[in-house]
Amino acid sequence: MKDYLSLIEEALDRYSAAFDLPELFRKSMRYSLLSGGKRIRACLCLACCELVGGQVEDALPFAAALEMIHAYSLIHDDLPAMDDDDMRRGKLSSHKAFGEGNAILAGDGLLTMAMRVLCDVSGQEAARKAVFQGALEMAAGQSLDLNVTARDIDSLQRIHDLKTGALFRAACLSGAYRGGCGEEEAATIRAFADKLGLLFQMTDDLLDIDKDMAENKLTYVTLLGVEKTKQEIDSLAADIHGILNSYNGEAAAYLRDMTHRIAVRTV
Repeated sequence: MKDYLSLIEEALDRYSAAFDLPELFRKSMRYSLLSGGKRIRACLCLACCELVGGQVEDALPFAAALEMIHAYSLIHDDLPAMDDDDMRRGKLSSHKAFGEGNAILAGDGLLTMAMRVLCDVSGQEAARKAVFQGALEMAAGQSLDLNVTARDIDSLQRIHDLKTGALFRAACLSGAYRGGCGEEEAATIRAFADKLGLLFQMTDDLLDIDKDMAENKLTYVTLLGVEKTKQEIDSLAADIHGILNSYNGEAAAYLRDMTHRIAVRTV
């Protein structure tokens, strides 16, 4: 199976050490960026690049930028004004470790660093635009989640299509564009990304069911029920495998395995 993770970790370490920054600023950025995690979005970017016949090295800056954007979003999401979470990935969240002001700046820095990394890549405007669009849509989804109460399946879908789905689309499309895909194939990759993002959100809702029910929060599980959500997960996984059936090779096998692991995940 492909080892994308080590390539991503090395790239994140290298990029985050490359710029001349005040030490506390750099430390707070690296604290969240290098804190582990599954690197799902970055791995999707690399895998989709190879899926369409590209070279993984061409997509690496985009994969790294996506992880920077994701890390910034988590820092800001944990802030007292947002979800007010004290822990992230088994350790203190950024604002608890460095204070609110430094956490906000760390998030700002990571988002800006992502843009800086992508500006150094020549050509491939479609790939760059996919990442920029994903970052903007993700923030829009967070705004909806903060300010709009989901009341039915359509409003819930709208929030998560942006908040969760946007970076999945950005990852898959930027990788595929870097791999040389055209617009017809990009539509297939987008369909794959949309279904995988929804699959991820539904499994996330299953994992958080006790907390969400205690907070009377509308999720796919509280709206559809446990069994119906599980059925939807199985259906989405089957649809994704159907899309991937037209592809061969290690990247396709990797994405099939990722789909399975997301569908059955327990953490």
